[in-house]
Amino acid sequence: MAVAEQIKSLIRSFGDGDENRFYATAMQIAAAEARQGHTDIAEELKKMIDKAKLSKNKEAVLIKKLPVNSAQKELDDLLELIRPEVKLKDMVLSDNVRNSLQRVLDEQRKIDILESHGLKARRKLLFTGAPGCGKTMSAHVLASELGFPLFIIRLDGLISRYMGESIAKLRLVFDAMRDFRAVYLFDEFDSIGTSRSAGNEVGEIKRVLNSFLLQIEKDDSRSLIIAATNLPESLDVALFRRFDDIIQFPLPSEEEINQLFELELTGFDLPNTIDLIKVAQQAIGLSFADIHRIVSDVWKDFLVYGANSVSEEKMLSYVDARKKPY
Repeated sequence: MAVAEQIKSLIRSFGDGDENRFYATAMQIAAAEARQGHTDIAEELKKMIDKAKLSKNKEAVLIKKLPVNSAQKELDDLLELIRPEVKLKDMVLSDNVRNSLQRVLDEQRKIDILESHGLKARRKLLFTGAPGCGKTMSAHVLASELGFPLFIIRLDGLISRYMGESIAKLRLVFDAMRDFRAVYLFDEFDSIGTSRSAGNEVGEIKRVLNSFLLQIEKDDSRSLIIAATNLPESLDVALFRRFDDIIQFPLPSEEEINQLFELELTGFDLPNTIDLIKVAQQAIGLSFADIHRIVSDVWKDFLVYGANSVSEEKMLSYVDARKKPY
């Protein structure tokens, strides 16, 4: 089969979702390279194909392992599966946050040793801090570093207007934690963790919080449970002692802002007239997410309007625009 036809076949099989034809065509390409004496390329292609197959098989095993009886099919509406790839080295974080995350990773990797001595590895974590400071991304990092899938609990699907239904759904989530080891993230946790003394909270929310307190207290799985909130002051005080670690994510310092600029502008030949330190000083008070969006705007200016459109004045204007809503 000519190379052009093989490429067409790859694209068609990918579009049709025909995995068998896709892998068969890929192997034909690898074999053709081997016949031409390109053994290194052929071997690399074979390794890539094997890795892709293994990844697909793991996904299938994961789906099969999850509970599927009639009472638990609701898990599909409660859990969003993510396969994160970001690593700890890829993130700019304060030393305290980085060290805290590293401690969790180190203990998880030695979980058998700790348990053999009657100790428990850190795995119930509360992330607090302003929006855009790395809480959700850090959950991705923990999952990626440990080779675990990440499940984000859909809180909108958890809360029901029918008495008792929300508690039953929450129990399903904790059952899944025991049945399948992974990272489970309760994002925007304050939506269910608000203090029970708050007069404006509906009864169902209070019942869900009571159930959560009970479930996390008795949970003895090996899964990581992460609750993330921008409003720690609104949480019920009984929650804090249920977590092994409370990690506070601060806004980035000037040095961290500068590091993020340099990291995300790698490969960008900035004009010599741009002083990133000055821009970083001006950006103090913004979040990591704000800095990321500023860098995205700089890249888009370059790609759409050319190198002459990138200037220190333009970057400072993007910083000021991000500060206005605050």
